[in-house]
Amino acid sequence: MADKLHTLTPSLQQAPHPARLWQPLANGRVQCHLSPRECKIPEGGLGFCGVRYNQGGRLVTLNYGKSVPITEERIESEAVYHYAPGARILSLGNIGCMFKCDFCQNWQTSQARLVREQDIARYTPEQVVDYAVRHGIGILSWTYNDPVVWHEFVMDTARLGRQAGLKNLYKSAFSIGPGAIDELLEVMDIFSISLKSMDAGYYRKFARGELQPVLDGILQVYRARSDGDGPHLEISNLCLTGRNDNLIEARRVCDWMLDKLDDRIPLHYVRFHPDYLYTHVERTDVNFLEAARRQALDAGVKFVYLGNTGGTTSVDTYCPQCGQTVIRRSGETLEMHLDGSRCGHCGCDLPIVNSSWADRTSSTSGKVMRSLTHVFRGAIGAAHIEQPTESPIRYVFLDVEGEEIGRGQSSCLRFLVSRPSVRVAALRIDLEADTDVRVLEVFDRAHFPTAAAAQSQTGSCDVPPALIIPR
Repeated sequence: MADKLHTLTPSLQQAPHPARLWQPLANGRVQCHLSPRECKIPEGGLGFCGVRYNQGGRLVTLNYGKSVPITEERIESEAVYHYAPGARILSLGNIGCMFKCDFCQNWQTSQARLVREQDIARYTPEQVVDYAVRHGIGILSWTYNDPVVWHEFVMDTARLGRQAGLKNLYKSAFSIGPGAIDELLEVMDIFSISLKSMDAGYYRKFARGELQPVLDGILQVYRARSDGDGPHLEISNLCLTGRNDNLIEARRVCDWMLDKLDDRIPLHYVRFHPDYLYTHVERTDVNFLEAARRQALDAGVKFVYLGNTGGTTSVDTYCPQCGQTVIRRSGETLEMHLDGSRCGHCGCDLPIVNSSWADRTSSTSGKVMRSLTHVFRGAIGAAHIEQPTESPIRYVFLDVEGEEIGRGQSSCLRFLVSRPSVRVAALRIDLEADTDVRVLEVFDRAHFPTAAAAQSQTGSCDVPPALIIPR
């Protein structure tokens, strides 16, 4: 069989790292046990993920320490609403995936053969942990394309992060084997798991994967919570226009959760934006999402939210006992009525892990040397700000008249800014250093943009600018 390394960008061909969870087979083949796919890989071959490689009869991983740029965000961007609300997180994405979804919103990195050299950054576990500690960020978030294929780097860095007092968040579609989950349970504090559908045919046709291992994995995490000291868990369901955006499919998700989990696990119905090979449809209808949320609440799920949907109170948290708002969310701004983990109105005990991490902020001071303004377009409600050095940056939200509505600050190399309300028309970025800054439009909360706003604005407000996709 011809060696498959030549199909990948140069960075992925260099510095392979020993893989975990595999066994040798006859004739130089190896079998990978990281995912339920259990790939049997000949010498010189790649696994389905595109980044696990048989090098002379031994399995290696090609993406160890190879990442998209690490980014400061808020924990809500990972469909986590009940753990450290408002906390700053350090989001880390990598290369490859155990699925091949035709609607992928991060296909530029999830599909290894399509990754561009300029989109790859390199980090060691020590660099990641030091960066988080230096910027006062208390949570490492393993996210974007999917962290399953980054297992070796995730485990090494998560362990080191725990030694430094950091927490770990795992945002995944969870095509992962039980042995790998057992390892994750040693280091992960939070799981945000995407359940794409309750239809096995949906998984096979549109994601080229299997449903049952995902369900089994969710149950494995849920059972680990039974001793009272297990990880936090939230579930999200991405609702695709024309595929699973109907109340029957939405009801199947909440019914399974009520049957197999419990009524206090948060459920997020997430709005889809057209992307990759599925761009001929519109964004998910918000009216449907609102109806799906009401249906789940009526069925008995206590906490149901909408994702990627601004201008709605369906992102707020309500006490199931008194009905009062305990967390009101608007972009990065939170208004909380909590007494620890209890409702601040009636004292009801809530499944919310509250903490002071949200209060850890980096300080900026000094004279503003120059400013630039970014205008929000249509339904796009967020952006990544990227700079080459860790210089202080302040940002100000402006209405259509140019009046200030809110502000924030960061000194991270890349960080997320979310539009706090529909009144906000633009973002002014104030710089203390004469440095180049890139603004990259974020189409959805799980989307990692690779194109600057100048390029994005040549396309639709609903569909990111398409790079050339090799067939």
